[in-house]
Amino acid sequence: MDLLRFITAGSVDDGKSTLIGRLMYDSKNILIDQLEQLEKQSRNKNKQAGEIDLALLTDGLRAEREQGITIDVAYRYFSTPKRKFIIADAPGHVQYTRNMITGASNANLIIILIDARQGVVEQTRRHSIIASLLKIPHVVVAINKMDLVEFSQDVFNNIVIDYTKVAQQLDLQDITYVPISALLGDNIVDRSKHMDWYEGDSLLDLLEEVEIENDINLTNSRFQVQFVIRPQTDDLHDYRGYAGKVTSGVYKKGDKVKVLPQGIDTTISKLEIAGKEVEEVFAPQSVVIHLADDIDISRGDSIVKPDNHLIVSNEASVLLCWMDEKPLQAGNKYYLQQNSRLVRSVIKSIDYKIDVNTLSHQPVEGGVKLNEVVKATIKAASPLVYDSYNRISANGSAILIDETSNSTVAAVLFQEPGS
Repeated sequence: MDLLRFITAGSVDDGKSTLIGRLMYDSKNILIDQLEQLEKQSRNKNKQAGEIDLALLTDGLRAEREQGITIDVAYRYFSTPKRKFIIADAPGHVQYTRNMITGASNANLIIILIDARQGVVEQTRRHSIIASLLKIPHVVVAINKMDLVEFSQDVFNNIVIDYTKVAQQLDLQDITYVPISALLGDNIVDRSKHMDWYEGDSLLDLLEEVEIENDINLTNSRFQVQFVIRPQTDDLHDYRGYAGKVTSGVYKKGDKVKVLPQGIDTTISKLEIAGKEVEEVFAPQSVVIHLADDIDISRGDSIVKPDNHLIVSNEASVLLCWMDEKPLQAGNKYYLQQNSRLVRSVIKSIDYKIDVNTLSHQPVEGGVKLNEVVKATIKAASPLVYDSYNRISANGSAILIDETSNSTVAAVLFQEPGS
């Protein structure tokens, strides 16, 4: 059974938490003790007897429940007979945009909620731009609160027309529109009887059926070493394996490979999964690779195919999504963490700021502030091995870490050199 990671995004009070609660409730993924606790908490919020506030399932922090908003990204897990799901419920407030970026970074799909009464608003565009920057492959536009506009087909069609213009500007792909009422459950798990004019699938059917297999790049082979296994026991005296996850592509026993950043050519002598030898591995499997030659390989080094061109350089052109209260300045030094590889780095230059409402380029004055997205150049103390984010996102992303506090201060999206 495969796994779908998706995120919900939208403006404040668009119903993101209620939608997730409804999905879990109607698909019978709430345990009895959870249901009892929900009923108790709903009564504390002066709900009528038998009425459940489904948003409480995801609004886990006390501050969230007191204010009735989502502050942090809340992760929830559920499954159906067809698929497993990990849901990230992202905050809707502008000041928590960085949290939305965090939740969207590993998502296969994004559900953008739109209040049927409000239509496409500024925050809709902002979240759509982030989905575009992060290259989320599948977009579902859920037009919520249809019960408050009398389930009007005209209202739905007009919002579809307005959002289509946004999607075309951002080059968003694979967009599906669905009219829903998260509060009442219309078109969430079962088709709505109130909107017989809608001929598409319910939201859960869409989530169960969306194809994500083609999202994995099986052409360009990328593998980064997470751990060097060297037991040095009597039974395994000569054992030397390189454990990690296949980021993309396929590896076979006997393949010629190149170790980067050293640039050393060698051959795969053995492949293992869970202690058993196999002839072939592919993304996103966790594997142990054995090489024919004794090479000095460390955590963070990459094993790739010789003909799979990627970038090896101490400098990188990047997009930075800034997540720290302290402004970013050119010349600041940070650790750069790219999967398993950790290197010291410095912000060599900051080229411009991207307006997340219009995508226009603006000058940076007085440093980069919280939630801003900028184009910058990073220089690392040792070579980086990466692809552009647009080509292979898993090998084209990283984070910046403050050297003093160890806090994550930025999301990094590598760009093509010279872009």
